Amino acid sequence: FLPQVDSANAGRVLASDAAVFLKKSGLTDLVLGKIWDLADTDGKGILNKQEFFVALRLVACAQNGLDVSLNSLNLPVPPPRFTDTSSPLLLTGTASSDLPWAVKPEDKAKYDAIFDSLNPVNGLLSGDKVKPVLLNSKLPVDILGRVWELSDIDRDGMLDRDEFAVAMFLVYCALEKEPVPMSLPAALVPPSKRKPLSVPGAMPLIPSSTSTKESHQSLPPVGILAAKTPLTQ
Repeated sequence: FLPQVDSANAGRVLASDAAVFLKKSGLTDLVLGKIWDLADTDGKGILNKQEFFVALRLVACAQNGLDVSLNSLNLPVPPPRFTDTSSPLLLTGTASSDLPWAVKPEDKAKYDAIFDSLNPVNGLLSGDKVKPVLLNSKLPVDILGRVWELSDIDRDGMLDRDEFAVAMFLVYCALEKEPVPMSLPAALVPPSKRKPLSVPGAMPLIPSSTSTKESHQSLPPVGILAAKTPLTQ
């Protein structure tokens, strides 16, 4: 991977080059910001070769549902995956589109009933309508924030029927003490959303743990559920 981001062959990677490359991992900006903070140990905005490999390792951990922490660096994980035509490890859209959806039909019927009971408008539920259902699970708000980020696949601040099913699936997984992944596994992406997902442009640049996202509609619900935000908001 290094030659793709170190075009000058200087043995180091600038923040701007790394940001463009790491965006292609498909991870959320929140997770990428955390990865950068851990890898850029001296805070200079430049990664040397060793630090860049740490960043790649943390990307692989996040993609496989492990915690983004230095403790995860020694755990066995497959190589990181990037949606980039020049990458030897191309994430092909065709392979994921053939996967059966992880949400079983009988569960989908239950989730659809909850979805309809929340009075969707034009087939969509706003964050305000989904929030009480998520909070009702009594899960920690940081977990619920991640559930929202993963289920709002098209980042429009609303959940359609399929996205809501993903959110419910993740909530029930978390209630069964299964870890909520850092990035949405291919099998969980609804079939209706699979082709556009390979567009790697919807990710703000890193590094910045307090990401300066453009004022995007998806922010209010995520903000409501962010760990540092009191629930009374």
